[in-house]
Amino acid sequence: MSNLSKIRRDKMIEFLETLKEQHSDDESLIAINQIEKELVSKRYGLVWEEHEEAVDVMMRDNIPVFTEVKEREICMVPGEDYNFLLEGDNLHSLHLLEKTHKGKVDVIYIDPPYNTGGKDFKYDDTFIDEKDGFRHSKWLSFMYERLKLARDLLKDSGVMFISIDDNEMAQLKLLCDEIMGINNFVGMILWKKKTNGNNMGWLPPVHDYILCYSKSIESIFDMGYELSEQDIMSKYSNPDNDPRGPWTTTDLSANHVGPYFMITNPKTGESFYPPEGRYWVFNENEVNKRIEDGRIIFGKSGNARPVQRVFAKDRGISKRKAESWWDKQGMNSDATQELKDIFGVAKVFTHPKPVELLCNIIKIACAKEATILDFFAGSGTTAQAVLELNEEDGGQRKFILCTNNENNICEEITYQRIKTVITGKRQDGSEYSEGIPANLKYYHTDFVPKNEEYLADSLMNHVTEMMQLEHGVRIDDDSYIMIMSDEEADELEKKWNEYTDIKAIYVSQDVLLTASQEALFGSVDTYIIPDYYFNFELREAGELW
Repeated sequence: MSNLSKIRRDKMIEFLETLKEQHSDDESLIAINQIEKELVSKRYGLVWEEHEEAVDVMMRDNIPVFTEVKEREICMVPGEDYNFLLEGDNLHSLHLLEKTHKGKVDVIYIDPPYNTGGKDFKYDDTFIDEKDGFRHSKWLSFMYERLKLARDLLKDSGVMFISIDDNEMAQLKLLCDEIMGINNFVGMILWKKKTNGNNMGWLPPVHDYILCYSKSIESIFDMGYELSEQDIMSKYSNPDNDPRGPWTTTDLSANHVGPYFMITNPKTGESFYPPEGRYWVFNENEVNKRIEDGRIIFGKSGNARPVQRVFAKDRGISKRKAESWWDKQGMNSDATQELKDIFGVAKVFTHPKPVELLCNIIKIACAKEATILDFFAGSGTTAQAVLELNEEDGGQRKFILCTNNENNICEEITYQRIKTVITGKRQDGSEYSEGIPANLKYYHTDFVPKNEEYLADSLMNHVTEMMQLEHGVRIDDDSYIMIMSDEEADELEKKWNEYTDIKAIYVSQDVLLTASQEALFGSVDTYIIPDYYFNFELREAGELW
């Protein structure tokens, strides 16, 4: 495809040549030469040749839409929300998710192509190897378009994790600094992925990087592992069965200037001043009150220097911060074994990530009710991690996965893995597990030509998919009902008493509900089908003003 940066640069240089001819005898020529020098000179920072993809070009004349593959729906928990698997190029899926999930995603995890030069990255149907002079520029163009869209999907409290290795780590860090904002860089995890590097190179690699960025560092989710009662008790104890619960002791003095007086042990009469160069953290009145209620004690023996007694419940400790070195979070070999257990054969997918790694990322990054997006879904590890975590802690997390179907990966690997984990049955019918009941919808991307004669009608045929995706439901004309015309509203009103479990109604903006219908339908959740699904495209085509 076209090198857009080079095209623009060549046009500008050509124009400057014309100016040179016109001003060959005046002082303007000096300025023109200086402009040309700046135009062709290398700049500091992340600069790359911007490339255009075929999938981008396709959207010039076509509008991406989702079409549900109904035979692949999985419904193991009727009435519960749905997860989604989106088949197609992730750039098209992200454009559509921008309409349904802008500012709604809690966590994004992606494992993009590492661009090793070993044919792991395909750009416009061509594998990129080390001989490609625009190898890095093509990868950066590819990532830039997707990360721009992904950023807008995050909540203000949301975070994004990106796996990468040495080949593009430096470039990716600069790219994310530009897109996410350098102040929103949370940190870089070094994940030990294998026990040895097979003596490859001078420093055999045994780790990958996982870059972490927030949407807004001021609003970021309080990241860390939830502490269990067992975790708390490992640091706190209750040897005297205090009714206030487990406790520990901390220093009563500090090195900043503060109160300096003598504290007397009421039991022994022994007196204590702060250690040299230090001061008490409380004034004398507060110290006496805390001695009286047992929050200052003289050691566990009652005969030592005074210390604070701190109760776990008062500290509100519920989390332990994650650190940047992860050496016990699953390895590549674990991931390979996990897929073998599910499919019964080895090597169904190259370089999968282990479930434990994804579980721990999700644990530290969001609450138990969250939306997790993975738009380089690969073998579907993220989906399995979400399902297993929900089973473990009773969470209600939901996932959205995007992947293409090259070599039938979405149909035969990603989808089949999710189905096996949910149902507990492998594709051949053998038993994998007891299953983790959940619901899933499967969409694939289609396209509506912009010059379609009845463009509005064609796009409206895909509104159901958008409503289901945004609300995580199945429009079934029973519990979830869509009203697209006045006649449908009248029909629902007539048969209202025949419905026993209506949970929500979705009404087209073109429908004019009567007063009686508004009162009747108002007894359940009612949503107006938003105009942001396809209004931009219709306006662009001249069908809306």
